[in-house]
Amino acid sequence: MASCSRTCALFCSRCLCFLVFLVLQLVINTSVRGSELQWDSRGYILYCPCMGRFGNQADHFLGSLQFAKGLDRTLVLPPWIQYRHRKPPYTNLHVPFKDWFQVEPLQEYHRVLPMEDFMEQLAPEHWPPENRKSFCFTMAAQRSVDKKSCPAKEGNPFGPFWDNFDVDFVGSELYEGLSYNTQDRGMVDKWQKKFPPDQFPVLAFMGAPANFPVLPQNIDLHRFMHWSDNMVEQVSQVIDQNLPRPFVGIHLRNGMDWKSACEHVDGSRPHLFASGQCVGYDIRTAKTLTQDMCFPSKKEVLKAVRKAVKKVKAKSIYVATDNDPMLPELRKEFNQLSVFHLNPEVPQLDLAILGQADHFVGNCVSTFTAFVTRERKAANKPTTFFANNKKKKDEL
Repeated sequence: MASCSRTCALFCSRCLCFLVFLVLQLVINTSVRGSELQWDSRGYILYCPCMGRFGNQADHFLGSLQFAKGLDRTLVLPPWIQYRHRKPPYTNLHVPFKDWFQVEPLQEYHRVLPMEDFMEQLAPEHWPPENRKSFCFTMAAQRSVDKKSCPAKEGNPFGPFWDNFDVDFVGSELYEGLSYNTQDRGMVDKWQKKFPPDQFPVLAFMGAPANFPVLPQNIDLHRFMHWSDNMVEQVSQVIDQNLPRPFVGIHLRNGMDWKSACEHVDGSRPHLFASGQCVGYDIRTAKTLTQDMCFPSKKEVLKAVRKAVKKVKAKSIYVATDNDPMLPELRKEFNQLSVFHLNPEVPQLDLAILGQADHFVGNCVSTFTAFVTRERKAANKPTTFFANNKKKKDEL
């Protein structure tokens, strides 16, 4: 009898465990179903961030965000393309947008969706392989063999980007006479008439539907770009361990490729890459762009850093660079300060640290600097630029 009681008790215990298991599965499955994405009948915008490194991609992202809002389509957030030309296996990395930035703050401005989620949950039913077309200017199609197709997957990074999501295109849609400035209501009407959402639910552009460099009216959108929790944690750790406050952050562009680009600066035009951030965006009143502003000498670097250090009474200096951090020169000049250079494998960590500096000195022409400048402007933090001494034309 006792044996029977023990058997019954064991049986009941197992039944209870099984019931608990079923309830948990029901909760989990309900939660998953509740998080499934709903199709947006207003349409979607996809694009390849295929021009340049991160600074350029970020410029294009802000323009694409404004473009999507103007057309009232959901923007599918592409992964960031990280190039590894000098490191095995020499293939591009496609870093999910949310690895570096939060998605939720962007949704305060407009509807957005990570590309990984779109391809996994929505594309199989609503954008099947037989319906996938690429969109490009008629001019871009001239590079294709038949002169009628978008070369959406020709070369790197185009091919690897779409291959990362197993996307092939069965056709192309060409356009001309359109611009990406959807703040113009008439332009929005032209886009809607050319590609109505009910007939073209997905606009998959071979490049970003945005201007480069970023248009002045889109700069303020940077306030919706917030670093991911993981990035914030890494930044806090680096600062706490290596950078006594107040600290000055500096960005040095001094690689040979940059030097060659700056040799074309001759004072005849004010705008090159991101130079509008320091010379002014209006060509009528912009300062003259000089080679020193583009590729400052070591003397100019030390002069600008000295001024910044004095202004905030800095105790340390953080150096981010694509080439030479000038550590011997900086440590000799500021021998009572801590001068720290991290050279992180992920350069976005440099950006996030520079954004937290008590004062930042950047390169006038660099889009990498421009990212920091926009972040600091949104947070009302001071920024200056190397060799940026001349007054605007209307102040002469």
